[in-house]
Amino acid sequence: MPENKLKKDELQERIRQAPFHKWLNLNVKDLTEEGIVVSVGWREEFVVNAERGYSHGGILATVIDVAADYALAAKLGRPLPTIDMRVDYHRPAMQGELTAKARVIKLGGSFCTAEAEIFDGDGRLLASGRGVYYSG
Repeated sequence: MPENKLKKDELQERIRQAPFHKWLNLNVKDLTEEGIVVSVGWREEFVVNAERGYSHGGILATVIDVAADYALAAKLGRPLPTIDMRVDYHRPAMQGELTAKARVIKLGGSFCTAEAEIFDGDGRLLASGRGVYYSG
């Protein structure tokens, strides 16, 4: 796997350029050659079930997509458009900070693949997924 082209602070700046990413409160916590760790501060707007208080699955899917894409961006120097993605939900995301860990699976000439997992504050796996991104 090639070295990262972006440093942690450069990746943070890129990820926060998008107003939606800023609203999500995405923060790059760690960047290594193996992948990235991104935190997401909780927002009441994430809640889909007011009675139970858990997050909408679309929020988790978004975080998986962004984390996986920016694991690729660290290697390639830019984010890529998503062309396919799969998400598995393992348990409800209750109120509290979320942590996504993402890594590159394959860098290709036209298509790249990366995966991400989301954990709650107690380290429990909430969701996992894999995306294919267009690099051509």
